[in-house]
Amino acid sequence: MNKRERVLNALNNRPVDHVPVGFWFHFSGEEATGERNVQAHLNYYRQTDLDFLKVMSDGFFNYPFNVEITEAHDWYGLEPLQPHDPWIEQQVERVRDLVAAIGDERCVFYNVFAPLSYLRFGAEQVGRHFDRVVADLREDPNAVLHALDTIGQTASILARRVIEEAGADGVYYCVQNGEKGLFTPEEHRRWVRPSDLYALEHANRYSDNNIVHFCGFAGKENQLELWQDYPGKAVNWAVHVDDLSLNDGRLFFGGRASLAGFETHWDANGHRGIIYSGTKEELQQYTRDLILDHGKHGLLLGGDCTIDAKLDWERIRWIVEAARSL
Repeated sequence: MNKRERVLNALNNRPVDHVPVGFWFHFSGEEATGERNVQAHLNYYRQTDLDFLKVMSDGFFNYPFNVEITEAHDWYGLEPLQPHDPWIEQQVERVRDLVAAIGDERCVFYNVFAPLSYLRFGAEQVGRHFDRVVADLREDPNAVLHALDTIGQTASILARRVIEEAGADGVYYCVQNGEKGLFTPEEHRRWVRPSDLYALEHANRYSDNNIVHFCGFAGKENQLELWQDYPGKAVNWAVHVDDLSLNDGRLFFGGRASLAGFETHWDANGHRGIIYSGTKEELQQYTRDLILDHGKHGLLLGGDCTIDAKLDWERIRWIVEAARSL
C-alpha cells in the first residue's frame, strides 16, 4: 500500500499492510507562519517518513475579534469573518501549498478548533481571560452563544475551504472545554455542544474522513461521555490523561478508528511518557505491544496531543520502523 491507501483503510476499519503512524508538534518563531512554516512541515514529514501529515494552525490561534468587550452583553456585537478574510485565506494557502508539495501518496489533515476554543484562546485580545468568559456565559448566556454561533460560522467556512479548495483529506477537529469541574453536563449540553457540532457537522458535509480530537487540555481529565457521540470517522483522545485504553476506547466510541497510544503530557508525578524516556528497544517494544494488543484494524498510532517540539525526530522514526515490522 502507499501511505494514502494505508491511512484511508485504517480510518475506515479496512485491512492495512501495517499500522500508520502520525505525530505533530507546534512550530514557533519564524517557523510559525508563512513559507517558513510550510517548509518546516515538509522537512519534518520527510525526515520522519510519517504516514500522514497533520498540519498545525500555528499563527492562527488568536481569533480576530472585531468587537470591543467591556461587559457580557457586548458579545452580541461579534460578526462572522468574510470567506476570504486574511485569517481564513492564509490558512487555506498553507494547506494548499503543503498538499501540492507532498503529492498524491499521502493524506493531509488540517487542525480546526471548536468555536469555544477559538474564543478561549483569543479572548485575552479583548481583555477577557477565560474565567471572565465563563462568567459572561453564566451572566448573559445568549450573548456569548451569539459569539459562539458567529465563530462557528467562520470555523465552518475554514473547514470547507481547506477541504474543498486546498485539497485536505479532512480536518483534525479539536474540541476542549470538557474538563471536569468546568461545566456540568447540562451546562455543556446547552452552552458548548451546539457550536461544537455546528462546525463539526459542517466539516462532515465535505469529507467523510475527519478526525475528532478530544483534548486533554493542560493534562486535565475530561468528561469523555460529553463527546461520546460526536460524529467523526476517527477519534483521538488522551489515553493516559483520561485513563481510557485503546481497547476500551474502541468500545466506548462505538468501534470507530482510534488515533492514540502515546503519552505526550507530563503525568501527575512529573514524569514523561516512554516516547521521551524509553530506549530504542523499549520504545519499539511498546509500539509492537500496542499493535498486538489492539490488532491492526482501525488503529493509527499517535500521541495524546502534540509532542514536545524539542523531541529528537529519531525517536519518531523508531516508532515508524517498529509499526512497519508487523
